[in-house]
Amino acid sequence: MRSIRYFVNNLDRIAGYALQHLVLIVIAVLIALVVWVGVGIAVRNHGRVAKSVLGIGSLIMAIPSVALYGILVSIPGLGLSRQSAVVALVLYSMLPIVRNVYVALNEVDPAVLEAARGMGMPARRILYRVQLPLATPVILAGVRVAIVMMVGIATLAVFIGERNLGVLIQQGLVRTRSDMIIVGALIVSFFAVGIDFVFGKLEKHVVSPGIRADYSATEDAS
Repeated sequence: MRSIRYFVNNLDRIAGYALQHLVLIVIAVLIALVVWVGVGIAVRNHGRVAKSVLGIGSLIMAIPSVALYGILVSIPGLGLSRQSAVVALVLYSMLPIVRNVYVALNEVDPAVLEAARGMGMPARRILYRVQLPLATPVILAGVRVAIVMMVGIATLAVFIGERNLGVLIQQGLVRTRSDMIIVGALIVSFFAVGIDFVFGKLEKHVVSPGIRADYSATEDAS
């Protein structure tokens, strides 16, 4: 099969593209977690502000990926660089992460929060010791969605100078080489499935069994 032959004959080059793809995703994910989890926590008690923030996130999601890359490239200090690709991925991850953080924190049982206050716990301690642990499954679900989405959108960064797996798809289209397109698309798909699998395993280690069971029961009921 042509695709297998192309993969075997160009393994070193493909591995290099895959590594660059992974590096781009890791950088964007780390920044997105710090920024958007923080934003979600900050707006948790401010409904109007949260609605505005989520509206901005929805607006960004509605912008086609290539168009957003084009806008960022025109901004001084970004241009045709990895910075533009990272900023685009971070912006696209805004909605799923902020929304899940906000919703998860506000869906914690009020009786649990009242009990924590009755024990004399200050607001900050309630947030970190009660709300965030209980909200972790929903927050991780939002992060999983954001990362899987990033994997696909990152391929389009090839149009602003990134040399990742998108090169295989872009050059395959230009040369009408279906083998290059298939190899690139399959590897990107494996990346997405692999990351989703890893996050599933991570959730089992991070989230306590009791909270995980409650979350699963809630999902089944809905």
